[in-house]
Amino acid sequence: MAIDVGTKAPDFTLKSQHGESVSLSDYRGNKNVVLIFYPFAFTGVCTGELCALRDELPAFVNDDVQLLAVSNDSPFALRVFAEQEGLEYPLLSDFWPHGEASRAYGVFDEEKGCAVRGTFIIDTEGVVRWSVINGLPDARDLNEYLKALETL
Repeated sequence: MAIDVGTKAPDFTLKSQHGESVSLSDYRGNKNVVLIFYPFAFTGVCTGELCALRDELPAFVNDDVQLLAVSNDSPFALRVFAEQEGLEYPLLSDFWPHGEASRAYGVFDEEKGCAVRGTFIIDTEGVVRWSVINGLPDARDLNEYLKALETL
């Protein structure tokens, strides 16, 4: 069960595709965060979603907003994926302890060993203000994120 809108977002520290530690709390007081969980790099739907975000990046990475994308892949796989697809925003690895952050947000599929498509918009105070959960085969609509961001 995914965490509810209005609750404090669980903090985490994960490695990016560049090996840097990134914490959700790094953005508290500064930026709203669009936090997306996706199953795996290099898969069709995930690649399509992440490239669509890349193509609209100024809306998701700016003075007010930071995009963070989390999967259960290793940081090494994420680096190759980011380079291959030209993804310049943080791809965070929830590889080890496997799925810890995904579980904290209630989006880890224990049977498949990966996160489902969970999206959370977190305000500058660290509170979840909007969320949507899609099944593994179902791509998300970026326009929904943009509308939710406009309400902050």
